[in-house]
Amino acid sequence: MDRPARHVAVIDIGKTNAKVVLHDLAERRDLAFRSMTNAVRRDGPYPHYDLDRLFDFVVASLGEVAQGHELDAIAITTHGASIVLVDDDGLTLPMIDYEFDIAGPESDAYDAVRPSFSETLSPAMGQGLNVGRQLFWLQARFPDAFAKTRWILTYPQYWAWRLTGVAAVETTSLACHSDLWSPERGDYSSLVDRMGWRKLFPERRSAFETLGPLLPDIADRAGLCDRGQIPVACGIHDSNASLLPHLLSRSTPFSVVSTGTWIVSFAIGGRDVRLDPALSTLGNADAFGRTVPSGIFMGGRDFDLLTESRPETPDEAIIASVVERGIMALPGQTRGSGPFPGGPGGWSVDPRTLTNAERTAAASLYAALSTEAVLRNIGADGPTIVEGPFSRNDLYLAALRELTGRPVAAPAEGTGTSAGAALLALGPDAAIQPSAERAIPEQPLPNLKRYRAAWSATAEASRLEETT
Repeated sequence: MDRPARHVAVIDIGKTNAKVVLHDLAERRDLAFRSMTNAVRRDGPYPHYDLDRLFDFVVASLGEVAQGHELDAIAITTHGASIVLVDDDGLTLPMIDYEFDIAGPESDAYDAVRPSFSETLSPAMGQGLNVGRQLFWLQARFPDAFAKTRWILTYPQYWAWRLTGVAAVETTSLACHSDLWSPERGDYSSLVDRMGWRKLFPERRSAFETLGPLLPDIADRAGLCDRGQIPVACGIHDSNASLLPHLLSRSTPFSVVSTGTWIVSFAIGGRDVRLDPALSTLGNADAFGRTVPSGIFMGGRDFDLLTESRPETPDEAIIASVVERGIMALPGQTRGSGPFPGGPGGWSVDPRTLTNAERTAAASLYAALSTEAVLRNIGADGPTIVEGPFSRNDLYLAALRELTGRPVAAPAEGTGTSAGAALLALGPDAAIQPSAERAIPEQPLPNLKRYRAAWSATAEASRLEETT
């Protein structure tokens, strides 16, 4: 190909949904889109993902989204906290769902060997959210299957391996609260060598690198065998995909809030702060391998639960009423994680008495208040850019603008993950113009600061109760 890549098929495997998007890099917009739910299977030895079903969807969708367009490259992005164990023929163990609670003697034993936060900038998290804990548990529970493993693959690179046959790992996933990465050394953590896992990790490659062309048999299945060789980029962790366009187009300082099942915030060139693992702050690695102060909470999942997945956009009168009456989704909805790990959770009122619009207003304010706390904890400064589903939630954006006292913007169109991952096809030296955005105007919400004070006080009261 003697011209820059333009049409890029992006495979985007999220925790809740899987998508394949055809993105136009010249027009900075998605041209075609396919999606399916990413359900957890409950059969087998533990809850796991049906990777073969996802693969069938990916292959069929690649052909469908490329109809009527040239296809210059394929890029991949996935959720983090996931690892896949394979041999030459496929899986040696199913890919565990990181929300499966692996508490027990193996997990207790892991706590004695996991590296310190000062080494990894990876906080201890519940369930299987630290990949090192997953690997330790799998090796202890299924030693024979684990012993057959040839490669431990980070999740985006598992899909690249299936598409190209080339095994690799990549830093944005290795550094995603995995316990496997040492930012200071730019190498695997002491855990990897202590457990003898280093030999199981294939070559570490840049997210931008082309691992190889799409395998001929897969191109044939997708109806793409007449397109010539289609390069497949190594791939990137999804929140880092949302961050990438801004790294290539903005001056510091700024912050990016990538929203989905998790709300992940990045501070670029912000204030110097001490990251606190107890508050789910951590050091991620960007696409260039640089450490980025970050913080997370399960904001998208919380929002769905609080609204019972029936959100209804509130009008100004409902918003004012919710704020004035102090109707709150209280801090700490996901117990033990986020900026208020010991918060009470729950509601300030019986939620059965609320309309869908009132619940949506309270849930949006909860997400904004929690995001502002995360941004404060990671030293964010300058404008805040919100990517993903919450970029279309006007109350969330307006509240975040007022709470931070700094500019807030949202992309005019497109999803952060697919647009960002598509840029991998341009290589690490690409320079791009900022995408079209809508700036959120200053429109103070009456009594919001009083609402925040009362909301925050509930978290403090809960903390004091736990310490007495």
